[in-house]
Amino acid sequence: MPNFSESLRSGRATRCAVCDGKFGLVRHYSCRTPFCSKKCVDRFRARRESDRTWVGWVQVAFQLPKNRTRAL
Repeated sequence: MPNFSESLRSGRATRCAVCDGKFGLVRHYSCRTPFCSKKCVDRFRARRESDRTWVGWVQVAFQLPKNRTRAL
């Protein structure tokens, strides 16, 4: 197992960002993030999409009415 200084020297990712698996002959990328397989890319994109929709629901829940006037 390489120590911390050796991993800094290489400057490149050595494991998949999703499953922490080793890379084979082909690396897949999404948003400059390396993945070991197309399956991991799909899992990453699905997770990002679910995070994005969750944040949208929070924004809708805390949104105030815009043209609210007081009755005199």
